[in-house]
Amino acid sequence: MAWALKLPLADEVIESGLVQDFDASLSGIGQELGAGAYSMSDVLALPIFKQEESSLPSDNENKILPFQYVLCAATSPAVKLHDETLTYLNQGQSYEIRMLDNRKLGELPEINGKLVKSIFRVVFHDRRLQYTEHQQLEGWRWNRPGDRILDIDIPMSVGIIDPRANPNQLNTVEFLWDPAKRTSVFIQVHCISTEFTMRKHGGEKGVPFRVQIDTFKENENGEYTEHLHSASCQIKVFKPKGADRKQKTDREKMEKRTPHEKEKYQPSYETTILTECSPWPEITYVNNSPSPGFNSSHSSFSLGEGNGSPNHQPEPPPPVTDNLLPTTTPQEAQQWLHRNRFSTFTRLFTNFSGADLLKLTRDDVIQICGPADGIRLFNALKGRMVRPRLTIYVCQESLQLREQQQQQQQQQQKHEDGDSNGTFFVYHAIYLEELTAVELTEKIAQLFSISPCQISQIYKQGPTGIHVLISDEMIQNFQEEACFILDTMKAETNDSYHIILK
Repeated sequence: MAWALKLPLADEVIESGLVQDFDASLSGIGQELGAGAYSMSDVLALPIFKQEESSLPSDNENKILPFQYVLCAATSPAVKLHDETLTYLNQGQSYEIRMLDNRKLGELPEINGKLVKSIFRVVFHDRRLQYTEHQQLEGWRWNRPGDRILDIDIPMSVGIIDPRANPNQLNTVEFLWDPAKRTSVFIQVHCISTEFTMRKHGGEKGVPFRVQIDTFKENENGEYTEHLHSASCQIKVFKPKGADRKQKTDREKMEKRTPHEKEKYQPSYETTILTECSPWPEITYVNNSPSPGFNSSHSSFSLGEGNGSPNHQPEPPPPVTDNLLPTTTPQEAQQWLHRNRFSTFTRLFTNFSGADLLKLTRDDVIQICGPADGIRLFNALKGRMVRPRLTIYVCQESLQLREQQQQQQQQQQKHEDGDSNGTFFVYHAIYLEELTAVELTEKIAQLFSISPCQISQIYKQGPTGIHVLISDEMIQNFQEEACFILDTMKAETNDSYHIILK
């Protein structure tokens, strides 16, 4: 019995000692990390919480969003969880956008009792089309004379003041409104997504657009130039009733999926909330005649003197110039992330400057953003460009002849000084990716700032001076860095031109 009494006592002592050791081992947890080293907001900013972040904005987000814009059209159910919403619209149908005052009490008191100005735009979602926006819109204007891309349905709209539509900006409308009063704008989009798709085999997939709203307040001079807020959403536009059919098709496809597959997709919402974005850059275009870039008195392109560059190049700079620099401020870095389609990660990189982002290694970016977006962001940070499949060089024959004549006139004066009388030829590089005749037409039109519709056919001068029609197969057999001289010939039936590669 004595042994029986000792055993529980020994167990009790051992157990008490283990508890003390365990408590001691936990005593340092939480003290080494410190209060500022671990924040739940950092966890919520990770990519796995992107859907919750977009659907349930935090209090901090509400503080920086003075307005909210709601498009009264349902989102597509066939959009994956971490992708941006997509909304289908019918061509020419009026859709309501509600302008909501989302300010907290005491926020932006300087606009109380005053009007603000909002600019609506329908722009391209695809970056490749954004860089050629001017040429794309000029081509649309050429095919649809007198039509606009974006209009306001004024009789149905409520609370808008002084609505305006610049005839030279087909995709833009603007108006004034009072945030304290109910404001609803009904917009109509008259272009369809397939109008900007290169025709190949029929049944082409339409390009997505963006509806963007930029809101400004008055400055000291009474001009509405001080930016307040910008937001946008992704849309696709179909022929009348086409959006309803597409929405029904997407819904039926989702119903056939398994419950596990459905979890990977967003639900369809009755309305579309425009998400915050960077302001749309103001680019002033030169207003030319309906056939820009052509000289009516000569069968040649109108080129600037001296360096052989076009009269105007209104398109934004190519992507290579949008590299992030170490001197970039955190605010400019946020805009760079928006422009390069990394809007999802702007909160995560709120206080990162250009130098901070450029210091990230490939593994760092992949760990933060995930494999797919991480590799894309790393390549964008390093400014890595894709090598074109084919590079050719072109120059204009008429320009070279003018230069040669000028040098021949000066030959007598320079001869006694022993100067060379060779002609200086200026060439432009054209980079081809798809190796098609349509792409070559677009690149030549873009080079000389004209509409592709003004180029009827492209020929290559063959043996004995014959004109061979350019085909996709012929372009695929062009030699790398081949040089051509461009000549133009007016078409007989219309105002377009033939291009001849010599």
